Amino acid sequence: MKLWRGIIEEYRELMSLDADAPVVTLYEGGTPLIPAPAFARNLGVRVDIRLKLEGANPTGSFKDRGMTAAISKALADGARVVICASTG
Repeated sequence: MKLWRGIIEEYRELMSLDADAPVVTLYEGGTPLIPAPAFARNLGVRVDIRLKLEGANPTGSFKDRGMTAAISKALADGARVVICASTG
């Protein structure tokens, strides 16, 4: 089984982040897809529905994905301070 390298290393070629840019990560992303057969039944459809369990990220939030990119990019651009609003 391949170890998860974090979302930046997994998708770096799709990001505007240089190959040698520093990465700030808690190895976010790579959260499991949970089968939801009862949900499909309740909808009356015969499809394989899966739900992404974003609470399995390091801080328990889907925001981990975006923040690793934002902070890594800010660091690469020379930022010394970053401010982030939080909803809770």
